Amino acid sequence: MIEQITDPFLHKSLLELNSIKDLRWDEEKSHVSIKLAVAEIGSPAQIELQQQIVGMLKQNGVQSVGMRFAQLPSQLVQEIQAEQTDTNSQKLPTYIAVASGKGGVGKSTVSVNLAVSMARLGKKVGLLDADIYGFSVPDMMGITKRPEVVNDRIIPVDRFGVQVISMGFFVEDNAPIIWRGPMLGKMLTSFLQEVEWGELDYLILDLPPGTGDIALDVHTMLPSSKEVIVTTPHPTAAFVAARAGAMAIKTEHEILGVIENMSYFESKLTGEKEYVFGKGGGKKLAEDLQTSVLGQLPLGQPDWDKDDFAPSVYSQQDRIGSIYMDIAKKVIEKADNV
Repeated sequence: MIEQITDPFLHKSLLELNSIKDLRWDEEKSHVSIKLAVAEIGSPAQIELQQQIVGMLKQNGVQSVGMRFAQLPSQLVQEIQAEQTDTNSQKLPTYIAVASGKGGVGKSTVSVNLAVSMARLGKKVGLLDADIYGFSVPDMMGITKRPEVVNDRIIPVDRFGVQVISMGFFVEDNAPIIWRGPMLGKMLTSFLQEVEWGELDYLILDLPPGTGDIALDVHTMLPSSKEVIVTTPHPTAAFVAARAGAMAIKTEHEILGVIENMSYFESKLTGEKEYVFGKGGGKKLAEDLQTSVLGQLPLGQPDWDKDDFAPSVYSQQDRIGSIYMDIAKKVIEKADNV
């Protein structure tokens, strides 16, 4: 009976620990005498264990309990603690920041579809909407519920196999954010440290555009982060995006590559491509940053599913969705090998 009680210090049963060294039962006096080996004599864990055993025995009709304690071998205790440390320590994810020099180039759309595509490839993926002023990820992914808080830990929302957290979950009625830099930095720290992300392979961070305080905070907090730079083919967009790339280089972040969004418009009737925003911006930016173009995404809109509405998520069968899958494979390969 009592051998199945779990030691509160080592989190193993008394049977597994071979803790019960002597057990005697005096039927006439209804008295049990026990000698027990514990990790630390006189510790709170010993007192808790003693209370559990006495309580259980008395619930089963024993009138009195006498307990003596001995020390478990220190080597055994150290081995168990080392084993539990290895088991409990979570593997840190690979952080991938998605950045752009300016707004309006589709950075958040890229972040969302990159995360979903990586999840479709069987990876454990988190998505942190770090664009705190311009949060849009929940709406893009069609998320209608809020995160739960369990034991003071924030549980992210699961959507398309991606663990999602965003400032949008904590703002009522799409209210504007008027916080200053230090408060925003604190929120970003909370998102990184107080969210129960679980075992992730990759954590995608949708950065705010430009090279402001929040982007700088991310670069400071996550020195080992890798980056994907998003631009359009327009020369000005590529020129501005180079600043985001320069910040990554300056803070010693690895640049995985450039994604050129809105590369062209392809007519469904004729198949003819129209280069609405010009040509060559992504290639020029990649050359300036000494990296490669991961993919070129045409202008287009996902097919909307009324029953599972997610206005910015492309299906795997969609032509643009298949391009995102190819980009995701390249990002995974480069992130794992850089």
